[in-house]
Amino acid sequence: MIPEDNPLNLRLVNTTRYVTPLREGGSMPAIVEADDDFLYVLKFRGAGQGTKALISELIGGEIARKLGFHVPEIVFVDLQDGFGKMEGDEEIQDLLNNSVGTNLGLHYLSNSITFDPVATEIDTRLASQVVWLDALLMNVDRTVRNTNMLWWNNELWLIDHGASLYFHHAWNNYEGTQPFSLIKNHVLLSKATELNEVNDVFQPLITPDFIDLLVDSIPDDWLKDEHVFDTKDEHRNAYKTFLKARIANSQLFIKEADHARLSLI
Repeated sequence: MIPEDNPLNLRLVNTTRYVTPLREGGSMPAIVEADDDFLYVLKFRGAGQGTKALISELIGGEIARKLGFHVPEIVFVDLQDGFGKMEGDEEIQDLLNNSVGTNLGLHYLSNSITFDPVATEIDTRLASQVVWLDALLMNVDRTVRNTNMLWWNNELWLIDHGASLYFHHAWNNYEGTQPFSLIKNHVLLSKATELNEVNDVFQPLITPDFIDLLVDSIPDDWLKDEHVFDTKDEHRNAYKTFLKARIANSQLFIKEADHARLSLI
């Protein structure tokens, strides 16, 4: 169930048709049609990483949007019992059965192409902006092998933030000041020469109030089955603590990214 006040006013749509699986993703998302007649890339709550991947997708995508990046619209998607019952693939059938309830969808960008940094040149400012975002989110999945960026209508679009915030798989450190050495694998790191300038612009945009609104937008039933916390409020506060500390200490991840970039030279 989505929060009653839905602080970010994210839309809720209902699935009407299963179109096709996207088997290139480890969690096997799918293209579905909803009752607003639009197509969405549906991320399933019943996939391998469960609702934690949906939380990362929501937080990462909406922070990116707040910073001015192009991000497909994120919606809550209700998948009802029996949806896709005619699907012949047993693996897909199991995934659908395990995903009844509130899932997450991203507006499908028809005819978009995977961003190729060799084929499409971007400037150092945009590269620095993307690296700053991913260092903040501790996003391990924007690499040469899988850029998780699309080129659509002559613009760069960011997708797939489900591998962000990986600290929440163990909750052993959510104070937000831990290092993120995997930034060394970022596909745009070599061009990220303006991180300090980007920080001056980006840091003030992610305010404590915005973080509160964002985290309060997480559906309650995405926060269940987490034995580290006694209540859902404690669970939400852990995300808020991490994000607020991460922003307040942004110089830490900037220095780490700069050090990693210089080691490439």
